[in-house]
Amino acid sequence: MSFNVAIDGPAGAGKSTIARAVAKKKGFIYVDTGAMYRAMALFMLREGVEPTDAATIADKCKEADITIQYVDGEQVVLLNGENVNAYLRTEEVGNMASNTSAQPAVRTKLVELQQALAAKSDVIMDGRDIGTVVLPNAQVKIYLTASSMVRARRRYDELTAKGETCDLEKIRQDIEDRDYRDMHRETSPLKQAEDAVLVDTSDMTIEQVIDRIVELIG
Repeated sequence: MSFNVAIDGPAGAGKSTIARAVAKKKGFIYVDTGAMYRAMALFMLREGVEPTDAATIADKCKEADITIQYVDGEQVVLLNGENVNAYLRTEEVGNMASNTSAQPAVRTKLVELQQALAAKSDVIMDGRDIGTVVLPNAQVKIYLTASSMVRARRRYDELTAKGETCDLEKIRQDIEDRDYRDMHRETSPLKQAEDAVLVDTSDMTIEQVIDRIVELIG
């Protein structure tokens, strides 16, 4: 039987970085569900679909084949056969993903793939509704969060390190707007599972968070 770890939490809480590191320490497969939703969002942007056009999004998602491969232990997201890792972390794709991920047709398609991966392998999976919807029977569930300003500062530092010019206050506002959308959407809203352990990373280093989660997994 496979061992599954579910990590949920709002955008910018460091879920991907933490989950990837914990998976490496434990020898689990890391499934970045956010990257899968971002790949779908990238597809919609390339197709010129409006973020509020639910009918077109539901129809177009049938044309997107999104799969995951592992190359030298690293996850590669394939969109219709193309490695799109380099395009997934822009603000434009992130905002589009918040809209498209709320569409039932999009979620149904991607959840099936995520559950299939978890059924056959020991996985650590992060997202917005892993412990509540995707892997409700996961052996370990964690809700990872941090204040909106801490999350905005992390994102700001990440972008400026790449040489991009950005506005800290706008990033914070975008994060809070995304939190609201994620928590109030009709389909699988962001919320802490009843049996999840809350880990607030606002005043923790990455190493401390990793150690805490490894301890919880046992």
